[in-house]
Amino acid sequence: MVAYNKQVKIRIENLSLSFGGAKALTDVSLSINDKEILAIIGPNGAGKTCILNCINGFYKPQNGEIYFQGKRITRIRPDRAARLGLARTFQNIELFAGLSTLDNIMAARHILMKQSALGGAFNLSLSLAGRRNQQDDRPHAESAPFMNWPHWEELKHRRVVEDIIDFLEIEPIRKKVVGTLPYGMRKRVELARALALEPKVLLLDEPMAGMNLEEKEDIARFVVDIFEGQGDTYPDTPVLRDGVNCIVLVEHDMGVVMDLADRIAVLDFGRKIAEGTPDEVKTNPQVISAYLGKEN
Repeated sequence: MVAYNKQVKIRIENLSLSFGGAKALTDVSLSINDKEILAIIGPNGAGKTCILNCINGFYKPQNGEIYFQGKRITRIRPDRAARLGLARTFQNIELFAGLSTLDNIMAARHILMKQSALGGAFNLSLSLAGRRNQQDDRPHAESAPFMNWPHWEELKHRRVVEDIIDFLEIEPIRKKVVGTLPYGMRKRVELARALALEPKVLLLDEPMAGMNLEEKEDIARFVVDIFEGQGDTYPDTPVLRDGVNCIVLVEHDMGVVMDLADRIAVLDFGRKIAEGTPDEVKTNPQVISAYLGKEN
């Protein structure tokens, strides 16, 4: 087992992944450090999403190892990865299209609940009946003394969800069915669902794909604020109050990458061809040739 360096949150050692005869990743080694945003870039099919899928257990690599905070997590189950503090968004939106924004975000909290999600939802409905503000259905602290433990636990989770809704500025769509929302808003709901897991590490797979300039600027602002934390603004929600330990960002928009990333790793045909600061990467001849394009 590798020696545990507290500055390294995730260490990937000689990772290889194949699908039949097609090699998706070949001997990729990479470290993600505490308190940094690492961007992974490369052409389509370079293996960027495959790395995220290996980290959170969706893919099982044939060779190599992955360590999280010094603990081996190679071939971990996705639900176990989420419990350890690894949350992600997806390139292709993976939401419950028939449920509301609120229900989608609340669904992510089930792994943090000590009781069943179904039972908790039933108890919450009972506790809110007759004890809700006439203007909305958000739970209020003044009802807490009348609740038993299951009710109180559900209220605690709802407070976190409401904080996330407020932070991401999606209050107007909290009751709307996700399948009816514009693409940019659905991407924001997916980010909210990842935050609801209260992650230590946030894996973002093309969070700005398909967005217009204004929507990209909003998401970039949220990413920075998530990373840095909001202090006393959200005292009851640790992921917003303290921020996340690190972010892994897969993104094609090079302007966004250069603005947000502390370090960049570059993949090409499943191999890492470069790694360094944004300034080092954008002047690397291999990167220019493989991804950024040669200058005339």
